[in-house]
Amino acid sequence: MKRNDAHESSSHHWRDYAFSLGPLIALVILAVGLFVWFVDPAPPSTLTISAGPRDSSFMVVAKRYRQILARNHINLVVLPSEGSLDNLHKLLDKKQKVDLALVQGGVGAGLDTTSLMSLGNMFYAPIIVLYRGQGVTRLSELAGRRIAVGREGSGTRVMSLSLLKANGIEPGGATALLPLDGDAAAKALTDGTVDVAMLNGDSATRGMMLRVFEQPGISVLDFVQADAYTRRFPYLNEIDITPGVLDLGRNEPDHTVRLISPTVELVARESLHPALSDLLIEAAQEVHGKSDLLQHAGEFPNPTVREFRISDDAVRYYKSGKGFLYRELPFWLASVVDRTLVFLVPVLVLLFPALRLVPAVYTWRVRSRIYRWYGALISIERSAYDNATEEQRAKLLHQLDHIEGSINRMKMPLAHADAFYVLREHVNFVRRRLGEAPHQPATASRVPA
Repeated sequence: MKRNDAHESSSHHWRDYAFSLGPLIALVILAVGLFVWFVDPAPPSTLTISAGPRDSSFMVVAKRYRQILARNHINLVVLPSEGSLDNLHKLLDKKQKVDLALVQGGVGAGLDTTSLMSLGNMFYAPIIVLYRGQGVTRLSELAGRRIAVGREGSGTRVMSLSLLKANGIEPGGATALLPLDGDAAAKALTDGTVDVAMLNGDSATRGMMLRVFEQPGISVLDFVQADAYTRRFPYLNEIDITPGVLDLGRNEPDHTVRLISPTVELVARESLHPALSDLLIEAAQEVHGKSDLLQHAGEFPNPTVREFRISDDAVRYYKSGKGFLYRELPFWLASVVDRTLVFLVPVLVLLFPALRLVPAVYTWRVRSRIYRWYGALISIERSAYDNATEEQRAKLLHQLDHIEGSINRMKMPLAHADAFYVLREHVNFVRRRLGEAPHQPATASRVPA
């Protein structure tokens, strides 16, 4: 019997602790949940990039990113677009489900891009001006001719119009500005439909350039004012096409040609998760880090500030690389461990002060089971002083017996036995006030030995 009583008392004791600690644990869990939800949410498993026309190098680059991200079980959805300007508009439109895009420098003029951030410069997209004739060294000399400036929504068109405007050539004037680019512009140039083709990035492929060089009467504009352009337009760089770089056997070109070129940036919304930012830059290093006709190995990607601010996460990555966890563990596991460590911050901040309150809450809970009977005892005692009749006294004694029986069935921790016995003495005191000797209950108390 004693063993059962001890077991029940111990069980009741732990229930008191559970009820005391439970609300505090629930509060900590809620606080941690809110912290994680708003401060460090889990990285999404799907991203969407707006790339470029289906046959463009932008599309090829985006698909390479997709292949690399898939190694870490991240699905990159690649959307076709009209080009850099279209990409930028999609990023700025909150209704569009786009997370990042490839954007050529120079297309953001007049747009509020403060809500966007760059993960760095990825590659060059040079401006190549082909024209019928010879001896032209300045864009202003092309006034009055038919010029292919690129299709609507493309970075080529934005860049061409901007450079021509700086040279006094604008739409609506004597110069015909036609919406052609790429192979269509090159074909129009060779068959005489246009006099000038302004090609940019995708539209200036090595194969197409070689085909144009084979055509008699067509030349490449040598930007002798390249230094002036890079000063006037901070997003431009000077690139030299050295003799033989296109074809060593035929020595094409046969002299150094100076070009100007914006860079293409990988631009994202501010909501991009830091862990995914690292993965994207890592993918960009694999895709763009090698040397080619226009760049040296290791030149790209880089965090040089152009039109868009470089994100803090990108700056950290370029400076110190991936964090320890992401270097040593698989991406999914590193993400879990990283977020778990973040959990510990609010847990430690909230849990330690909360645990100091537990003993006080526990004591209040245990003592409250004793104190609630004092109100009933006071009521019976006052009724005894009000000249109660014998019948009323008998009813009060019955109530007192019920109270005493309930008290004796209470389960009290040993540490609070003093308060329990004081309560029983007060019951006897009220019984004496009612004119009856102290009652010896049949039921033993449940205070543990």
